[in-house]
Amino acid sequence: MIPIARPILGEDEVAAVREVLASGMLAQGPKVEAFEKAFAKDLGRKHAIAVTNGTAALHVALLAHGIGPGQEVVIPPLTFFATASTVLLCGAKPVFVDIDRSSYNMDPTKLASVITRKTAAVMPVHLYGQTAEMDPILAAARDRGIPVIEDAAQAAGAEYHGKKAGNLGDTACFSFYATKNMTTGEGGMIVTDDDRIAEKARLFRHHGQPAKYEHILVGFNYRMTDIMAAIGLAQLAKLDGWVKQRRANARALSKGLDGIEGLVPPSEGNWMVHSYYQYIVRREEPFPRSREEIVQDLTEDGIGCRPSYPMPLYKQKALRDLKIRGRCPVADEVIPGLFELPVHPGVGPAEVERIVAAVEELARTD
Repeated sequence: MIPIARPILGEDEVAAVREVLASGMLAQGPKVEAFEKAFAKDLGRKHAIAVTNGTAALHVALLAHGIGPGQEVVIPPLTFFATASTVLLCGAKPVFVDIDRSSYNMDPTKLASVITRKTAAVMPVHLYGQTAEMDPILAAARDRGIPVIEDAAQAAGAEYHGKKAGNLGDTACFSFYATKNMTTGEGGMIVTDDDRIAEKARLFRHHGQPAKYEHILVGFNYRMTDIMAAIGLAQLAKLDGWVKQRRANARALSKGLDGIEGLVPPSEGNWMVHSYYQYIVRREEPFPRSREEIVQDLTEDGIGCRPSYPMPLYKQKALRDLKIRGRCPVADEVIPGLFELPVHPGVGPAEVERIVAAVEELARTD
């Protein structure tokens, strides 16, 4: 079986964890601080605040920006549920703006039409490893004095016009879930250059404590452990090499799939570096098999394959029950055709050839 995703953990990570276990300092401690400093330096950011997962990062970042009841946050409809749920956990309302047909990210040309006096933030998602088209998004938001919070959960190692994902908006959030381009098992990171936002984020992740047993606001236990941070430090050192391998695999897959009628490989925007967290193909007519048949056939053939997100977020029952509505025609149209193929660094040239051959076989109608 060629797995759809696989964390790469080796002796460096094992040794790092052993060091922490031997130290006796397992909770948030010096390894977390070292990981934060290394991550901030890598991005060119002033502050990095480590938290327990990517959802916690989004939640804390929104709260640090003062997002609360009666306000709205603009997000795309094609993303993981946490992009919307964290807005709701702050008491605010997610408002959806449609996606671009090529990148599947927020369409900046439609952003202005959904911004209202209630809009308190714009949160573009760098989906599948490619950044959103940030310049026009930033321009539209800053014309109205609205902060931009990057959901960079899937975009470690991506770049936009020479700048790394996470160093484009006012604040950014990353996830280190097991399948991400780098992992700590779970884990997340908030990055910003704003001293005030960073201070609030540190308070929110640690029960609102500036000092032990002194609580100046109601916060959470969103702390990262030193065990997670030790793994993160080892993984961060390898991230650039892994992204290069993902990009090489993606180029080989796209070359192999080129010319198959009814399949649209992922595209890379101008002046962008796609980090290929996921390699997403779009099935269109007249491809002879449905998306569901493609997924089933490839899986049975020993090739990891799965559909992407099944529907726009506003069609999820949890949001429909809250009367959260959306109307995004492009998202509605393209989502039913999206599926994922293996692209991670564990995929070698022989596996790429096998994947392409299996897809070509599905394209045959005789």
